[in-house]
Amino acid sequence: MNPRRLAGGGPTGRFFGPGELRLALLALIAEQPGHGYELMNRLEERFAGAYKASAGAVYPTLQLVEDEGLVEVQRDGGRKVFHLTADGREVVDAHQRDIDRIWARATARGEWGLLRDPDAAEIVAPALRLFKTAVGVIVRAHGDPVVVERVREVLDDARRELKEIKRDAKARRRAVRHHHHRRHHHDHHHDRERNE
Repeated sequence: MNPRRLAGGGPTGRFFGPGELRLALLALIAEQPGHGYELMNRLEERFAGAYKASAGAVYPTLQLVEDEGLVEVQRDGGRKVFHLTADGREVVDAHQRDIDRIWARATARGEWGLLRDPDAAEIVAPALRLFKTAVGVIVRAHGDPVVVERVREVLDDARRELKEIKRDAKARRRAVRHHHHRRHHHDHHHDRERNE
């Protein structure tokens, strides 16, 4: 089998360069030992759903790091739980900057991954139009600092307003939940009185 694929290239190449999946898994095991399926879930969580962990990439990579003596397997019931060895810890420490870069990319991918949410479809087109218009204004003004500042203010104002809408929506959800809870409590109390 192609060793580059084992090291984390291949089908996951869009997210991981050669050897990066190996480092990501070692870093997760360093944080907390886990079995294969659990590590796949934790990897997906890091990417907030923007990356779908594939057993065909993760399991061979776990086998590779076990063969390299970077992890050892302990049996927990029927499951193989991966623990970092001293050599594995050395690899993680030596590549900490690379690992930080992988997690930074995971955070960014996770944020962009929100665009795939069906609810986001409603506003993706207008948001892109807004962005395109803002860029167009700045480019046509040849980066005139006055124009750049005005465009930035418009975008900052829009962001502030959106955050306000988010806060209002949260408060409304809380109020609805509270009202529903009180009504449920009231109905329950009423039923008890009728039954007595």
